[in-house]
Order: sequence, then structure tokens, then C-alpha cells
Amino acid sequence: MLVHIKDLVKDAKKNGYAIGAFNITNLESVLGVAQAAVKTNSPAIIQVSESAIRYMGLKPITHIVSTVAKNVATNVPIALHLDHGTNFDNIFECINAGFSSVHIDASNLPLDENINLTKQVVKVAHAKHVWVQGEVGAIVGSHDDITSKLKKIPLAKLDEVINFVIQTKVDTIAAAIGTAHGVHANENIVFSLLKAIKDKVKTPFVLHGGSGVLDAKIKKAIKEGVNIINIGTDLKVAFCRTLIEVCLKSREETDPRNLLKPTIAAIKKVVSGKMKLFGSAGRAGGSKIET
Repeated sequence: MLVHIKDLVKDAKKNGYAIGAFNITNLESVLGVAQAAVKTNSPAIIQVSESAIRYMGLKPITHIVSTVAKNVATNVPIALHLDHGTNFDNIFECINAGFSSVHIDASNLPLDENINLTKQVVKVAHAKHVWVQGEVGAIVGSHDDITSKLKKIPLAKLDEVINFVIQTKVDTIAAAIGTAHGVHANENIVFSLLKAIKDKVKTPFVLHGGSGVLDAKIKKAIKEGVNIINIGTDLKVAFCRTLIEVCLKSREETDPRNLLKPTIAAIKKVVSGKMKLFGSAGRAGGSKIET
């Protein structure tokens, strides 16, 4: 069932686990996430990027997610979120389309401009009862990169994170704490910075770049107060490697469904594992859900 993200985060904070926010790119990935949520009895956030919107179209994505949430994940809560929104038109269209949360990523700009732009989105979104995620300290890397070692992974400044949250009144906050998009040998979680942020900022914290982080560090980050963990690259890798393998073994196949069906199971396996790691497995229905 499709619900508001605030209900998921409320229960996660109360019970000390994290919600997985999974980037989808097509119908198969949506089904994989939904089936994993049902299998593990876990809440989930299905999130889309602007590139996914360009590929699939906003209305198709919205209808696919809502239909799958209603008919496949009938008894588990699913929230729909925009990830890394940089285009105001896209952000406002997602707000109007029924997303319960949007991410305004102006972290590449000077702090004052980031604050001003984020405040504009917050004003519009809150009028529609939509949550807003802000970001401080650009989180580097690419979801498509799983081999390179980044030259430098910048970190957010504690005082800037505090100032940003106070001025913008965002509902969730992402900050650069050592992780990166994609999978990189030198990414890490700077726990001293995470702990300092959580000590000063009570706003729910979103960890970006979760695909390249060791399980033990993910568990520690959740204990330190991470409430949402974004996973994108691991799903892309599972989908593509499975599809390539199936195609190589089935060169004479003429039904696309037979080639694509195994990718659903591959994504379901990865997402199920993440839900167990994050502690969200078995948590569906743990609190009163607003539909």
C-alpha cells in the first residue's frame, strides 16, 4: 500500500532501524522491490531520479508504483520519493503527482544559495503536506561507477549542516559523511562527523551511497541514528549482470518477458538482504499508517 514517508520514518526512529530507499529504473525493479517488501514483511521507500523520470515519464512511474503498491505490496507500506531533484519543474511536478517526499539537491551551490533554494521548495511542498529532503556537502560519485577510486571524497561541515536545518526546516537531511554514489574502494563513513550531526540535529538523517559500504559499518551507522539508507548501484548491477547472463544463454529467445523475468528475482534477492541488514524486515505494520 502506498503511504506517506513520515509514517515509515516515525516507526524507524522509534524502533531503531533504518528504511531502505531503493532507486528504480523500470517495471522489473519496481516489482523486485515490492516483492522483497512482501517477502520480508518490510516497509520500503521506492525512489526515482530525474534520469529515471526522463526515461519512463513521470505519470507512468507514478501509476506503476501506486498500482504495484496497491496490488502486489498490499499489506506492506511503500512510500514514493524523488531522489536528487535539481530541476524545479521536476520537483514541483512530483509534488503535484502525489509523491510524499522530494529531495532538493542544491548542495553544489554556496551554502546561502542552497538554503534559499531549499526554503522555496519547502514552502511549496509543505503546503501540499509533502516532506522535503535537503543536502549539505555534495555527495560525489556516480551510480554507474563501481571500479574507480575517487581522488577526494569531501565532507560536510558540522556548522553548515546545523545552520541549514535550522533555516530551511527540511524534514530529512542528507550530508556528505564519507560515502559516495557508486561503489568505490576509498569511500567510508566518518562516524565522528555522523555522531556530531546527530547530537546537534534531530532531523532524520539519510545516508546516500549505501551500496559501497561494508555491512558492519551500515549496522553501526544505524545505531548512531541513520534513519534512511539509499541503495541504487547494487540494484543496477544485479539487474544488468542477470540480464546479460540470461541473454548470453538464450540467444534464440524471442519473448522479452522470458529474458527480463529473472532480473526481478535478482533485485528481490538484493533488496531482501538489505531489508534484513537495515533491521526493517518484519516491521511492516509496526505503527499506525496514514493512507
